[in-house]
Amino acid sequence: MRIAYFGLPLGALLLAEDGHDVALAVLAPVPAVGARRLARRIGEARVLTVDVGGTYADRVTAELAAVVPDLIVSWFWTRRLPCSWIERGRLGGVGVHPSLLPRHRGPNPYFWTIDVGDETSGVSVHRLAAEYDVGDILETRTLPVGGRNAWQLARALDRPSLAALRNTVRRLEHGLVAGVPQEERDATWAPEPSGDALRVRWAWPSERITRRIRALAPVPGLALEIGGVRCFVVGAKPSGEVPAELLPGEAGLAREGPPRVLVRTGDGAIALTAAVIAGNGNPGEDARIEAEELARLIFGRRVLDSASGGH
Repeated sequence: MRIAYFGLPLGALLLAEDGHDVALAVLAPVPAVGARRLARRIGEARVLTVDVGGTYADRVTAELAAVVPDLIVSWFWTRRLPCSWIERGRLGGVGVHPSLLPRHRGPNPYFWTIDVGDETSGVSVHRLAAEYDVGDILETRTLPVGGRNAWQLARALDRPSLAALRNTVRRLEHGLVAGVPQEERDATWAPEPSGDALRVRWAWPSERITRRIRALAPVPGLALEIGGVRCFVVGAKPSGEVPAELLPGEAGLAREGPPRVLVRTGDGAIALTAAVIAGNGNPGEDARIEAEELARLIFGRRVLDSASGGH
């Protein structure tokens, strides 16, 4: 199978290892594992690293006309491929989306999968079309969401994503794939979170709040200010200790066990297990701290008193 590939180097490498002729690999101009190995494998002339803000479209159009691919393949290419490019493939184009389409179409299915409480996630290999994530489904793989945060879910889906892609390309080569149209009535959209999606309501149950925090972790995290300390919470869990004197949204120091920050919720409390302290506007100076260090930072002397037996 002669392939024109768009995305991260690993996908192109694996397709080449499967015996396909990767005639063109278009990579985004970001550091990615495997780029040099891919160039050695298929030849530097076949690897095109593009500046998406420049005149790359004309270069790609010319390259596609020259290589005459059987199939266009996209794996973690985050921009829409023009129909004129997809049509260059004798068999059209395929891509992989990290959700069970038509659920969670769009750029951030990880956040929405966790935030709405889906118990199962997965990947969908689909036909590339004029619009994002609407083409016929060719193959799916499923995965339990469990207690993963957004980054952990994304990483967990990498392997089934590649396995499904490789299997679909293999089946296409032998004419064994029939697509299934997506049910539009089941479609949901998964944009980048903004506005209220970046916040919580402390009257919510603890489970709902910790789910929102997992969906926002590790970036950007849930922005909070407690006792004058600004942080981005990236880990939390329901607390067995519930400070009765606090109102929802108020924070206190745990009286039992190791030092930790408790925040009252609508049905109990959560314990903050990890946070990022911003580094004066320089992301390189951001520091992740765990539960005890966060408690010390916020409550200072009270933590030392608690450790020695006082409250």
